[in-house]
Parts: sequence; C-alpha cells; structure tokens
Amino acid sequence: MTRIKAPNLGEQFGSLGEFIAAQRRAARLSLRQLSEQAGVSNPYLSQIERGLRKPSAEVLQQLSRALRISAEQLYVRAGILDPDDHPSLPVETAVLADTAISERQKRVLIDVYASFVRENAASAAEAAQEQAS
Repeated sequence: MTRIKAPNLGEQFGSLGEFIAAQRRAARLSLRQLSEQAGVSNPYLSQIERGLRKPSAEVLQQLSRALRISAEQLYVRAGILDPDDHPSLPVETAVLADTAISERQKRVLIDVYASFVRENAASAAEAAQEQAS
C-alpha cells in the first residue's frame, strides 16, 4: 500500500516571520495595526516578518495575543518548544491558515477540537485506571 505524504505544515509557511505575516494577513491586520496591538515597534515587526530579527518568547507571546493564536504555535516555529510535545499544533495551524472561514469560526473549530482531545484523554486515563484496579 502506498502512502501519500501530506505536506509539512511548517514548510507551507517557511520561516517564523512568513508565518506571522500570513497570520497577520489572515486576520486582516496591517503591519502598523499588529505592531500597535502587540506593543512592538512597526520597524521591529517588519524585521521579524522579513526574517531579519528573531523575537524573544515575550514578544512572541504579545504577537500571539494580538493575532489570537496560541503562543505555543509561535514557540514551536521559533524553535523554543519541541513540536512532538504539542501534537494538536498541526491541526490548529491548518485551521488558522484556512482563508475560507472567519476568525470566529476558526476559534470555534479549535475550541471544539481541543475539547474532544481533552475528553478522549480523560476517557483513556479512566480506562487505564480501571484496568489497573
């Protein structure tokens, strides 16, 4: 049986800066609007998006709040967190990258997905506990 390799979501956007720029455009924010909302200077944000600067974890958190995405996504892209420790990030990234749905619809989809993951983890923990008894 031949497996079709799905494109790596990290490769879809390239660098951290390209990902931030794509998220900014998807949120329909100008560079100036995002810089104001995140509390960083316009030139600094421009340098981040062009890959000339590597932002700190604090700046990434400010950007994630302004973009309404998880900070973990930006931390993984920046190499701060290991993607293997955050298996739901590819789903979140795919939903956030979708331009066919609104920002509100994206948040609802991610919230529903996260609730399913939590529910299944709780069920698995209960089943493991029952088997151990």
